[in-house]
Amino acid sequence: MEDPIQLKDEGNKFFQAGDIDKAIECYTKAIKVCKDKKVLAVIHRNRSACYLKKENYTSAASDASKAIDVDAKDIKALYRRCQALEKLGKLDMAFKDVQRCATLEPKNKTFLETLRRLGADIQAKLKTTFSTDSRVQNMFDILLDEEMEKDKREKAANNLIVLSREDAGAERIFQNNGVPLLLNMIETGKPEMILAAVRTLSGMCTGHKARAMAIIHMVGIDKMCSIMAVDNEEIALATCNLFQCINDSLTGGDTREYGKEEALVLDAAKDLKTILLSLLEMVASKKVSGHGRDQALNLLTKNVPRKDKKEKDNSRTLFTIDHGLKKILKVCGQVPELPDQLPLTENTQLIASVLLNKLYDDLKCDPERNNFRDICDEYIKSKIDPNNMDKTIHAVNTISGLLQGPFDVGNALVGHQGIMEMMVALCGSEREVDQMVAVEALIHASSKMSRASFIITNGVSLLKDIYKKTKNERIKIRSLVGLCKLGSAGGDDYSMRQFAEGSTEKLAKQCRKWLCNPQIDTKTRKWAIEGLAYLTNDADVKDDFVEDEPALKAMFELAKSKDKTILYSVACTLVNCTNCYEKKEIIPELVQLAKFSKQHVPEQHPKDKKDFIEKRVKRLLKAGVTSALAVMVKADNAILTDQTKEMLSRVFLALSEDPRDRGTIVAQGGGKALIPLALEGTDAGKVKASHALAKIAAISNPEIAFPGERVYEVVRPLVSLLHTDRDGMQNFEALKGLTNLAGYSEKLRVKIVKEKALPEIENYMFEEHDQIRQAATECMCNLVTCKEVQDRYLEDGNDKMKLLVLLCGEDDDSLQIAAAGALAMLTAAQKKLCTKLTLVTTQWLEILQRLCLHVNPRIQHRGLVIVYNMLNSDDNELAKKLIESEILEILSVIGKAEDNPKRQEPIDAARACLVRAMDLGLIKPFTSPS
Repeated sequence: MEDPIQLKDEGNKFFQAGDIDKAIECYTKAIKVCKDKKVLAVIHRNRSACYLKKENYTSAASDASKAIDVDAKDIKALYRRCQALEKLGKLDMAFKDVQRCATLEPKNKTFLETLRRLGADIQAKLKTTFSTDSRVQNMFDILLDEEMEKDKREKAANNLIVLSREDAGAERIFQNNGVPLLLNMIETGKPEMILAAVRTLSGMCTGHKARAMAIIHMVGIDKMCSIMAVDNEEIALATCNLFQCINDSLTGGDTREYGKEEALVLDAAKDLKTILLSLLEMVASKKVSGHGRDQALNLLTKNVPRKDKKEKDNSRTLFTIDHGLKKILKVCGQVPELPDQLPLTENTQLIASVLLNKLYDDLKCDPERNNFRDICDEYIKSKIDPNNMDKTIHAVNTISGLLQGPFDVGNALVGHQGIMEMMVALCGSEREVDQMVAVEALIHASSKMSRASFIITNGVSLLKDIYKKTKNERIKIRSLVGLCKLGSAGGDDYSMRQFAEGSTEKLAKQCRKWLCNPQIDTKTRKWAIEGLAYLTNDADVKDDFVEDEPALKAMFELAKSKDKTILYSVACTLVNCTNCYEKKEIIPELVQLAKFSKQHVPEQHPKDKKDFIEKRVKRLLKAGVTSALAVMVKADNAILTDQTKEMLSRVFLALSEDPRDRGTIVAQGGGKALIPLALEGTDAGKVKASHALAKIAAISNPEIAFPGERVYEVVRPLVSLLHTDRDGMQNFEALKGLTNLAGYSEKLRVKIVKEKALPEIENYMFEEHDQIRQAATECMCNLVTCKEVQDRYLEDGNDKMKLLVLLCGEDDDSLQIAAAGALAMLTAAQKKLCTKLTLVTTQWLEILQRLCLHVNPRIQHRGLVIVYNMLNSDDNELAKKLIESEILEILSVIGKAEDNPKRQEPIDAARACLVRAMDLGLIKPFTSPS
């Protein structure tokens, strides 16, 4: 059996050496074998000190208590328990312990100071608690008083919302009968009261599972749905946020530990299922407003499909398809021009299509997909009725919705016998609504080239007839878009134009004319942009469009309007105009081979060359594209799909290519708009947005480009570009951006370190590419003032210090300035590094002398500062070695030189070194003969 005393002594040694884990291990072993109560108390007290260091305050308090049980006057144990209890928030118990300490040692300043501080904290806490309770009651009194002034009620509502966002405040509202009072506010029926109540409930439900469940049962899911169903966009959005907060808290947004009762008391599965069924009921209910329906669809889009395809459980999606797919299809099939339709907004049907796409995409196997298709097929068949045209166009509109969502499902339905013929027949109907629905369906059906070729042979003449004969502008514009789409089936391949020379320009001119006509309704003008989205594959159309400033401004104004279904078309048009779509690399040898074997070779339009693209970018910026993009980024997530985000990211990157344009982008809010694009979306989209951010961050003042706390969100996207999978230009510009941020504030430097950027930056300091190596060294130079970075240089067993010294010996001035600057700051901050510098390489003295003799005053100054730091390092041997070398002669020559404004910094630094050497007694003062 091991000796407990010996184990205790070993633990003490480990504790003094700073190895806390080993100390805990020794003390724990000693406790297991110790039989002596007094020795055991000491060991518990010692282990309590270890737990305090490890911030395990519960164990620290427990161990200290065991020591106090043996000796109630054990002052060390009492004080350690006091420290642990204070950290656990048990201020009254901590106060009692330190009070006993002060009684035992009345003159101990530490005990008296802690006693005073804890007393003040307890008073403040009591004051806050009592004042919060009375404030909550006071706020409700003001809000429910009909005769109270309006501004006082608004202020009380805002205060209540702010209070609910803090956990303590939310708990006080809840404990003070807050939920029934909030329901009273909702029952007033006044929009501002309902908004304040719903937002307060959201705050109370955030991050607290038990409270969220209690609120669900007190308010009722049906009641929440009825609030979201009202025809008020703000209230619908606030209630959607309440549902989201509840969902997050019930599915893992709450990190509290509830103990063993959690499984019994807090089983949320039933509530989550009820919410899901209620939202599906809302989707197809006539009692629900358009805004309420939008938010119900948004909640389903966000919470039903799996966030990560690696998760195996897609049961929520399967449940939604079984219980709600037909309801979502019903929304897609609505034709607002017909009587007795569901209330919709401009965005509802697109949100429903996005939801269908996400549900279909979340399916894991063919049987699941076949079930989805079968339900859709059954629904369409049930609606087609030759004797009822309203039902039939509902079916056609549903297919349009599927073609905008899970295209393969819609495409399969179009291919069914009779469907395409029915669509073509409807185009010839006398009713304008039939023509409109059929033309839209044809447009959506021609998204794939194989299908387009079928429609080119069958539908072009039909669309031309409709275009020429109809007097209804709304149908005219849609048939034109159909022609536009078919005319652009060859993409940007100049040799595959579908229509005769000049036809696409004529179509585009007509689209621009409609776009600029304010008399036409927004929904119809939207189709003009849809047409341009296809036609701008043609470089002649792009050039004409960007020259037409009124048309550009009209498009940007529409992009800022409430109808967000337009976003995709605007994004497509901008991608085409800036040529920032994905391009296949053309290998000349393969082109020759293709020509020889008489295969088709894509041709580039003369106006798709670099100088034309640059001119188009300038025209877009002048017309105010950045402010339009900034508004588009703020759109609802369901409509702003990942594909649309990727396109916006591509446009931003193309716009920020020229450094002279980046100031304009920042001034119009582009810097802020890029942050969400860099954090969410497709991988390609996030990389493009991060690259654009890096370009802006490299040359802008971070305070202006990313105001407030946003600047800290920029760090992660830039660090992601340092990954070795990224190309050299992305690495380089990310390093430049991080260099600029690191020079801005200590808080930003700490954030860069926390994002684990240091290993990547250090790797690039070894890079063979000169510019990347220089950028990495400059970035490190700006980071070395951070304590964590200095600690990495103090660690043994790595070549970090050696690399910096060797980089000082390179021939590149900019690289030397960065490396020598980093060394100067490191040796000033950490005296141990002065000695370490001499041990990493035998060339250190030669490199230092070269720095001190450099013709560039900036490099020379940095070298002399390093010398001064070494003389000031408390290492007398090192100082002596320096003065005995040629360094003294160099210092003397520079120090004796006449003052020179161009080289004053090195001269002053050399003189400071000589004065320091005299102070150390290594040289005698220079005296001239009398």
